[in-house]
Amino acid sequence: MNLQGRNLLKETDLTAAEFRSLVDLAARLRQEKRSGAPARRLAGRNIALVFEKSSTRTRSGFEVAAHDEGAHITYLGPEESHLGHKESVKDTARVLGRVFDGIEFRGSSQEAAETLGAYAGVPVWNGLTDTWHPTQMLADILTMRDHAPGSLDDVSYCYLGDGRNNVANSLLVTGALLGLDVRVCAPEPLWPREEIRRIAAGLAGESGAKLLVSDDVAEAVRGAGFLYTDVWLSMGEPEDAWGPRIEQLLPYQVNAKVLAETGNPAVKFLHCLPALHGRDTEIGKRLGDRYGLDALEVTDEVFESAASVVFDQAENRMHTIKAVMVATVGA
Repeated sequence: MNLQGRNLLKETDLTAAEFRSLVDLAARLRQEKRSGAPARRLAGRNIALVFEKSSTRTRSGFEVAAHDEGAHITYLGPEESHLGHKESVKDTARVLGRVFDGIEFRGSSQEAAETLGAYAGVPVWNGLTDTWHPTQMLADILTMRDHAPGSLDDVSYCYLGDGRNNVANSLLVTGALLGLDVRVCAPEPLWPREEIRRIAAGLAGESGAKLLVSDDVAEAVRGAGFLYTDVWLSMGEPEDAWGPRIEQLLPYQVNAKVLAETGNPAVKFLHCLPALHGRDTEIGKRLGDRYGLDALEVTDEVFESAASVVFDQAENRMHTIKAVMVATVGA
């Protein structure tokens, strides 16, 4: 597939074949790295990383992937860019596009990502917005392909938790694009927006994907090969909102009982991280002391179990990010 010069701002920027080709490329680049023989396909290229939100996996993935392939990185953190404040996103895009060969953006606004992509004149990659998380999806699909007992076409997965967030949106649409069996399980007020479900339904009509959005945990997880969750709380939210959210989502916690309800002894667990699976973080301790809970979206028993493949998933962020950069700006 020729993706030279292309943006990746949302999953639907790719066809199913293009998405699968990037996953294939990531697997090959992963093997190269493990064999100690990267090809430095980005030698002489300059990459901007624009972060309005701090990050561990996304920043590390882009920096290491770029260095492996010979590119130079400039990091513009939350206080180091005038994007949308003292300078319009449109103007910033045209400046950065004159200086860099590719631009990663991680922030709140999907509109800002789309504007960067429209005006930069070089490939722009969405490292996360409030609406979509396409680089995470590439890593997730590679991880599921690695651990599925059969082919990718037979994969089934269920996301449990807040179904309105970017990860739930992206999982629903990605599964629909690729023709997979994808379920989102959440309380009805937290289901994906109608617009997102409409996009997924349209894609599923073409791909033959099976889609389910439900508030019934037993129904949603039955027969699933993978269970997936994400944090319930945005740390920008006021603390007085935490209690109601926790009460609303506690029935959707991924625990041993939910794994057993799949009826699949080989079920695997996914999480995009960070995860509140214990009290060994500052936030986890505060939440535990306040609400009497040892874990939120996933129990430590599941997180540390043989079913958990979250660190394979985290590593695959780097390999799939590398594939995106190589495919769009590489020699």
